Amino acid sequence: MAPTTHLVHVFPDGPGGGNPAPIVLDADPMSDEEMREVARTHGQESAFVLSAEPPFDFALRFWVPNHEMPMCGHATVGAVHTLHRLGLLAKDRLTISTPSGPVDALITDGNVEISQPQGTVATVPTTDVVNVLGITAADLAPYPIQNASTSRVKTLIPLASPKILDGLTPDFARVRELCDELGSTGLYPYAQSGDQAFDARQFPRSSGYPEDPATGIAAAALAYGLLENRLIDPERPIHVRQGRAMGRPSRITLRLTPTNLWLGGAVS
Repeated sequence: MAPTTHLVHVFPDGPGGGNPAPIVLDADPMSDEEMREVARTHGQESAFVLSAEPPFDFALRFWVPNHEMPMCGHATVGAVHTLHRLGLLAKDRLTISTPSGPVDALITDGNVEISQPQGTVATVPTTDVVNVLGITAADLAPYPIQNASTSRVKTLIPLASPKILDGLTPDFARVRELCDELGSTGLYPYAQSGDQAFDARQFPRSSGYPEDPATGIAAAALAYGLLENRLIDPERPIHVRQGRAMGRPSRITLRLTPTNLWLGGAVS
């Protein structure tokens, strides 16, 4: 069958919210350049659904306008939701092949969650991070800046309040250089906004756009940073809001287990 593209909005938390994701079905015949062109045309992280051998139910590849990515959380949720909505799935627990490794998916009453492996966390220096974000040390919360990862490394930057987070004016020309120095794929400043609730923003290293309204992989990394800092109860869900400063409010829900993490949220 010829490839078909479905545009969904993943993790919306109000009107105009969520991260748009083009989901391309039957993408087996597409070349790398054709996949990249879809991401360029839409200006968004895009997922491509391909056939796969057992034990996998299908495979996914991911492209942003500038390059291919090994994993994209919101696009994976969007792809599973799209296949389910179209009646193309025969079961509600799936195993998906991705360039970063196997990913499990659960569908419960139409809601999709995907798995991420246990995360790694390491403390990084603060000086350049503060300068690139255009803040001072007084704007930081009393926790370390950390590189954390489940599928890709994100630099977690704890801020003293959501107001400081919303007011950030990064030096975007320096974001890529700083991420390269830190071994990171994006800056993820965050602030606690309630019990088990956090606000965040994502400034990617080099995706072809300066900010992301909802980033599942970054939120997954944040969960492990919060766990390291003892800011959460791992027995209860964690809620991460993102995109508000862009006028595209989003919400990601995370569940920690002894062996991995599940992330999910609404899709429209």
